[in-house]
Amino acid sequence: MIAGVKVERLEVIPDGRGRVMEILRSDDEIFHKFGQVYMTTTYPNVVKAWHYHKIQTDNVTVVKGMLKLVLYDPREDSPTKGEINEFFIGEHNPLLVQIPKGVYHGWMCISEMEAIAINIPTEVYNREKPDEYRIHPHDNDIPYDWAREDG
Repeated sequence: MIAGVKVERLEVIPDGRGRVMEILRSDDEIFHKFGQVYMTTTYPNVVKAWHYHKIQTDNVTVVKGMLKLVLYDPREDSPTKGEINEFFIGEHNPLLVQIPKGVYHGWMCISEMEAIAINIPTEVYNREKPDEYRIHPHDNDIPYDWAREDG
């Protein structure tokens, strides 16, 4: 596991009325700070990657569909520099993945329907000066291929 990455299995609790799933509570050990909550979607087979943050930590989960979430550690001072983590998160595997600052991350929708992700970053999005540092999803130095591995 990349240094600083934390994963929590989320519990879906069904009853006769529907389902509930707590994502992140202020009394959870994984909780650092609240910035905001936002929802983003990704269409099937689309890759949204790569970026990292210098200030914020992300807390990502998927509430509809499935994503392949991939992390890459480029941090010079990290004991896991160069390591890649791959998570399959969503309806069939409800996880909360905490992504520390400095770690590149991105995802690909692997479900047949649009995936809906929720992020709870530790900072409020600054529209004038975003804490977001992007590179091309395919043409870069990250040793990862988004292609599906059949077999």
